[in-house]
Amino acid sequence: MAVGDVIASAPAPGAPRGVLAKVTRVVGRTGHGTEVATAPATLDALLGDATAHGTVPVDPRSVTVEPLAPKVKVSWARNGGLRFGPHGAQLPLGTLRLDVGAALPTPPGGPVSAEASAAGYVQLAPEVDFSYEGGKGDKGGGVGGASLTLTGAWSSQWELKGRAAASTGAQPLRVPFAKLHADPVVQVGPVPVVVNLDLTCYLQIDADGKAAVDVKQDLKGDFAVGGSYRQSAGWAPIARAEMHSTPVRATVSAAGKVKAGLGAEAGIGLYGSLGVTATVAPYLRADVAGSATAATDGSASATGRWAAFGGVDLSGALRAHLDIFGTPIFERRVPLGPLNREWKLAEGAGTVSRAPAGARH
Repeated sequence: MAVGDVIASAPAPGAPRGVLAKVTRVVGRTGHGTEVATAPATLDALLGDATAHGTVPVDPRSVTVEPLAPKVKVSWARNGGLRFGPHGAQLPLGTLRLDVGAALPTPPGGPVSAEASAAGYVQLAPEVDFSYEGGKGDKGGGVGGASLTLTGAWSSQWELKGRAAASTGAQPLRVPFAKLHADPVVQVGPVPVVVNLDLTCYLQIDADGKAAVDVKQDLKGDFAVGGSYRQSAGWAPIARAEMHSTPVRATVSAAGKVKAGLGAEAGIGLYGSLGVTATVAPYLRADVAGSATAATDGSASATGRWAAFGGVDLSGALRAHLDIFGTPIFERRVPLGPLNREWKLAEGAGTVSRAPAGARH
């Protein structure tokens, strides 16, 4: 090992997020090998003119889960070790499932019958995608292209009951219930490219405390968040979320507003250097003046005006730490969005009866 050599290591004791470093000084030899001093390195110094691309599913066995709430259950499925979720639900291979239940704040002085709770699950099958294209600059050198993306299949279902009182406006009630971490490796020939993935799953409620609700939503789809680089254009965000709803039922016994869902905050980086932050947040929103019952699987009726919507919010940013590819550093965060997709599930006025009303985006 000599000065100028670049070291790339997969996760190991003492370096749980992997190592990418260059040798700045050879200190000496010991009984355990050569001792060196190092400084951070970039991927172009390691990969040079090479071209590399890889997509790796995140093995549920490799994901560490830290519960943040008392009622969190973890289920997962992988090749050769299929397990089952609660209530006999069979999970697709490669899927991680988190079930959660939580009590929610209610208005002061409210009756016991108005106690609020939320329960549901998030099912994820995440994949990380990495690409690098070297030697494509104007003078035959430099990084011509690169990308770092988190993609995955998403499924979530939740039920909100009672008379929740959560902040409205800019600060809804957010209840984190689990932290997840994994360090999948994209193998580029002999080089291990370590992608660091952190996820925080949460329940989020925005309710005015007036409406007593019983709402349920089932969402499925996929998403992609990350960034791509071209030498001619610089870094650009990747932000996509395609979700669709299956039958939902919403019952509201008084006028009010509520927005609730299950979401995940993601942090994606390389060798311990955070490069992308993103939030994927499917939700259900109801806006009611009066009492209403709506169901996509049969009928809808109301006294007063009401409307129910499904949707997904996606936000986040690219960070300067993406210069780990060897690309020019950008001076400010590059936002991923915000991206919002919303579709109407049902609506009405007066006392009505109508055919199933579903939506797909």
